[in-house]
Amino acid sequence: MRWLLSLSALLLVAPLAAPAADEPDRPAVQLPVVDLSGDSSRHVVIAGGTEEVYQGHPTTLLMPDGKTLFCVWCIDHGGAAGPMARSDDGGRSWTRLDAQLPPGFKAHQNCPSIYRLLDPQGVERLWVFSAALGKRGGPGMPSIMSEDRGKAWREMPPLNFPCVMTFSSIVRLNDGRYLGLYHRGPGGEDRAPLEVLQTITADGGFTWSEPEVVARVAGKNPCEPFAFRSPDGSELCCLMRENTHQGRSLVMFSRDEGQSWSTPVDTSWGLTGDRHMGVYAEDGRLVIAFRDQAIDSPTKGHFVAWVGRYEDIRQNQPGQYRIKLLHSHAARVGDCGYPGVEGLPDGTIVATTYVKYRPGPEKHSVVSTRFTLAETDAIAPAP
Repeated sequence: MRWLLSLSALLLVAPLAAPAADEPDRPAVQLPVVDLSGDSSRHVVIAGGTEEVYQGHPTTLLMPDGKTLFCVWCIDHGGAAGPMARSDDGGRSWTRLDAQLPPGFKAHQNCPSIYRLLDPQGVERLWVFSAALGKRGGPGMPSIMSEDRGKAWREMPPLNFPCVMTFSSIVRLNDGRYLGLYHRGPGGEDRAPLEVLQTITADGGFTWSEPEVVARVAGKNPCEPFAFRSPDGSELCCLMRENTHQGRSLVMFSRDEGQSWSTPVDTSWGLTGDRHMGVYAEDGRLVIAFRDQAIDSPTKGHFVAWVGRYEDIRQNQPGQYRIKLLHSHAARVGDCGYPGVEGLPDGTIVATTYVKYRPGPEKHSVVSTRFTLAETDAIAPAP
């Protein structure tokens, strides 16, 4: 399906000055912004906020059929889990599944994340991990699990990994195991200094290795890791939020399946943001969505996506352009993001986030937007 580009889908070029010598975090190259945020025909409200209810922090999962999507989120900012929805038509419509979930799931806290994992025999299971069971200080990383493609769910024992948030990324290794990445502060609390840890499961999610720290940066707070493979499969790349917000985001690489990682370094200006999540498009380009936190960005605090190639990240190049996906009307700058990003077989990209969708008393909603790179390329400047 294609959309006509509305008048709101305008090309904006940020009026950004070249950086001074003592301002290394400002962009040396202006990165164009394609603004799709005002085109409501692209939007699907999965869960609308009300004056009382704040819908927050979703993640999504696309099933192998290319059309079934799951979305999980929490109530309030970093609050209790409980909601889940399924789409059978590639995200155009959604059915709530809350009543099918274990009652104890509502006691899980903070940013639930959903994954599809295969065990060594190839058996598929869906897992939803959360940060904690009960309030602060409860057991870390409880989960629910389904063995029938999301029809029935049961509660699983916590992994007892203290964390700020549960896995923000799980990537399959070449030997069939899975590597999960998350972050924590001292004692598992949300305070500096933050560090990124990894753990590995060899049985499809039931048991995990003792976590080890893989990113710790003096004077910075790496968190919310997003790991993915290079196009040729030989390398893992991990983008990380940098929570002091004084500079750029961070990136590190592994060429030995996570046994070791390079020293984290700054990303390009255009990838600076919180909670990266992305997919490869049909032509091999990357589309990575996040909450924009780039210094002097015209879309700072809104839901954006970066478009570029893996080599751009590897070589610290700017990329091609950014897309303003959704506009945040929140009073607090940056209260959106935490996306799910899925690529459908027809080239459509479905990006889902929590956002204060409109001005007024209603709190945040879970909203998705749809686009293709063919559409954004048509209004972006030629490289």
